[in-house]
Amino acid sequence: QVRLVESGGGLVQPGGSLRLSCAASEFTFSSYAMRWYRQAPGKERELVASISSGLKITTYAEFVKGRFTVSRDNDKNTVYLQMNSLKPEDTAVYYCCAVRSNRYYWGQGTQVTVSS
Repeated sequence: QVRLVESGGGLVQPGGSLRLSCAASEFTFSSYAMRWYRQAPGKERELVASISSGLKITTYAEFVKGRFTVSRDNDKNTVYLQMNSLKPEDTAVYYCCAVRSNRYYWGQGTQVTVSS
C-alpha cells in the first residue's frame, strides 16, 4: 500500500513562504505522478499543482502560477511544494496525492494558515 506523510505546514504571515514535503513509502515512487490539492473551509478540494513521472513535467493552477513550485526527488521518494508570496486566500489543508494506473493515494493533509 502506498503511504504518504506530509510535513511543513504551519502559520505564516501574508507574503511569507512555506515548503511542504510529502514522503512516500512506495519504492516505485518514480513511476507515480504526484499532485498537490488544497481544500479551504467550506470549499471543494481543488488541484494546485502536479508533476509527472519520468520527465517531471509540471502544471499549476492559475491562482498559484509564479508563486508556487512543485518538484520531486525520486532518490528520497519525496515531492515538494515551495510556496512563496503567500496570501490569506491560500489558507487551506494541503494534500499530496500519488497517481498511477487510475489509482489515487492520498496523504493525511497538512494545515497552512496565512494570517497576520
